[in-house]
Amino acid sequence: MKVLMFGWEYPPHIIGGLGTACFGLTEGLSLTDLEILFVVPKAYGDENQSVATLIGADKIKIKRVRYEYKSSGSSQEYVQAGDLMMPTVIGESFVHLEQILVKENAEIKEIHTEGYFTFEGKYGAKLYEEVNNYSLVAAQIALEYDFDVIHAHDWLTYQAGINAKKISGKPLVVHLHATEFDRSGRYINQRVFDIEKKGMEQADRVFAVSNLTKKIAVDKYHIPENKIITIYNAVKPLEDEKEIFPKNIDEKIVTFLGRITLQKGPEYFVEVANLVLRQMPNVRFVMAGNGDMLPQIVKRVAELGIGDRFHFTGFLKGKEVDQMLAISDVYVMPSVSEPFGISPLEAMRNNVPVVISKQSGVSEILKYAIKVDFWDIKATADAIYGILNYPGIVRLFRKHGRDEVDSLVWEVPAREVRKVYESLI
Repeated sequence: MKVLMFGWEYPPHIIGGLGTACFGLTEGLSLTDLEILFVVPKAYGDENQSVATLIGADKIKIKRVRYEYKSSGSSQEYVQAGDLMMPTVIGESFVHLEQILVKENAEIKEIHTEGYFTFEGKYGAKLYEEVNNYSLVAAQIALEYDFDVIHAHDWLTYQAGINAKKISGKPLVVHLHATEFDRSGRYINQRVFDIEKKGMEQADRVFAVSNLTKKIAVDKYHIPENKIITIYNAVKPLEDEKEIFPKNIDEKIVTFLGRITLQKGPEYFVEVANLVLRQMPNVRFVMAGNGDMLPQIVKRVAELGIGDRFHFTGFLKGKEVDQMLAISDVYVMPSVSEPFGISPLEAMRNNVPVVISKQSGVSEILKYAIKVDFWDIKATADAIYGILNYPGIVRLFRKHGRDEVDSLVWEVPAREVRKVYESLI
């Protein structure tokens, strides 16, 4: 069985949990003897292709047709894939190669060209343009490659999946890693919401990473409940557990690791740190990540006068994450709305006790984690204080938590995903 999979991130070029989850699931699926074609906006050449064949959208030649109406001076532009003509506004990112044909009559001038789109593959100012161009390339990929089922990860690739389905007639699964209500709260981006809704409506099945996310899809997007299947994320076992990362300081370390955005609740972490430091001054708090709220968080840390106890590392990836967690005494995830949350599993994999918000998908499957409401900073501070001061609690969570997380490997959700593929085919 061959799977055409669309994703926006792929290691080592990842921004957060989306790329980690996509690779983990892909690796798990490869163990079930599936062949996976994984499409990214931009292929760098240093990606791990042992579990999938990587296709860079920037390497796919597409055909463009422009109709110029001489009487009105207006024009219309399309990308052509087989019999499918998709209207688009082609920006400067389209690299013109050659003029193939010019037709002239009394009204219309028809111009055919071929070329490539260029992609940054990030989340910058050209994101919507790149998402649109990526979806146009997807139609051409569906025309050129052979596959049995289509799998699109997150809203960035939903239209790509839809276009591939139009070309091929093959079944489409969309994977809901997060919703606009998680990212933006009440003030959603209507454009993103519409893409998410359209993707789920036109998919044959929807994968949600938790029951929390499934409920949002039903309540907010009005997707039929029987169309959605909960597929929990997992974690990859440590490759080398013999490697030791020295702590070098005789102080406790409490760590937050994630995007510094509204969704992740970084402001609550700062207020919790302030409460803990009133009782235990010999503790260091680490905020690992980047995001739009970073200046606001730095300012609040300064206002509270805890700057000498607070550290900002910037974005960490790969082995850097394990190095940070290995020297941590507690990991805290105070997310306001977390569809799943892989980072607590990574912490537990490193024998670190975790405190997580009840408003997270991962809280649905973890037993050996302390769960609190994200807004209850006193309860979170009490949980951290207890872990830091009572060795018996640490031993309990390390022993049973590690056993628990060792069972949450990617092969488990991969088998569930494969069953859905087979049912659709």
